[in-house]
Amino acid sequence: MDLQLKGLNVVVTGGTKGIGLAIARTFAAEGANVALCARDERAVTQTVEELKASGVRATGAAIDVANGDALGSWVKEVGQMWGGLDIVVANVSALAIGNDVASWRSEFETDMMGTVHLVDAALPFLHGSKAASIVAISSVSAREIDFAAGPYGAFKAALVHYVQGLAYQLAPRGIRANAVSPGNVYFEGGVWEHIERNDPKLFSESLALNPTGRMARPQEIANAVAFVASPAASFMSGANIVVDGALTRGVQL
Repeated sequence: MDLQLKGLNVVVTGGTKGIGLAIARTFAAEGANVALCARDERAVTQTVEELKASGVRATGAAIDVANGDALGSWVKEVGQMWGGLDIVVANVSALAIGNDVASWRSEFETDMMGTVHLVDAALPFLHGSKAASIVAISSVSAREIDFAAGPYGAFKAALVHYVQGLAYQLAPRGIRANAVSPGNVYFEGGVWEHIERNDPKLFSESLALNPTGRMARPQEIANAVAFVASPAASFMSGANIVVDGALTRGVQL
């Protein structure tokens, strides 16, 4: 299937490792131009050079998405430089599961407002696109109560609500919005590798919950994101795509 992504301009936050890196690579492999941000300047530079080597335009910046002004300014700069934006993917998470005030604030500023600031800055450009699409990375923790209940689960659920609202509000203008909710995703340097080393009991219990007997790979999430963001999914909007290998048992009606 041709996803019709070639030549489109894509912004990915948190695009230097794990799911975000796989998303950036996947869009580039499909011929899309990719702008990415992350906090690690060296990782941003390395990833941008890698993407450019695949023959597409790529750019990046070292930005903390909790800094709404910096994020918004950068998105506008990319949109002006490239003459428009077509797809934005909000991928960054604070991964805060503590029940302290700092964790709640961190999740709000990073997951929730980081997405809101990205969308707000991109919307003027998306209005001019014939393939406008917004994707927010949520989580299965938004759908059910697990060990991440608290700020992480609450704001991942809020993202799904926010995105579905966007889908309804923006549909008359031809802008689609969807959420993708991964299950547990294992990659080098990721949270589950950290848990495997430091809390093997939690790791084994979490692994046992999945009937596939394994956790997802970042590429498996990126494939779903690329499809739902692409013109090939032109009538999909307001959806929450769960990619969890049958981990969760809740029925979406």
